[in-house]
Amino acid sequence: MIVEVIGGADEHPQARVVDIDDLGRLHLALGEVTDEEAAEVLERSGLGRLQDAETAFLDAAALRAAAEPRATAPDWAARWDAMVAGARSKGFLSEDGASLQVHVVSAAGA
Repeated sequence: MIVEVIGGADEHPQARVVDIDDLGRLHLALGEVTDEEAAEVLERSGLGRLQDAETAFLDAAALRAAAEPRATAPDWAARWDAMVAGARSKGFLSEDGASLQVHVVSAAGA
């Protein structure tokens, strides 16, 4: 699963969740936006916050709410739970289980 922040209509950046059924990976992909624009869009959308150029924290409940209704895999909920458990075991889940720590990658030109 990927959370993308890209330039939207009229060059207003927007966040969207893509590759919803691929729960073997999770990251934040930034298009041609500044870090400030990315941070603002993530917070405004409720999907999370940018810590720095390499790390973001995504709100687990908001991400699931954005993704699950569009999932097509019949076992998506179980795979989501497994992804969250894997994140916890690797130290990428906050203590309260509310945030997933993810890597930030550039999607500019992709």
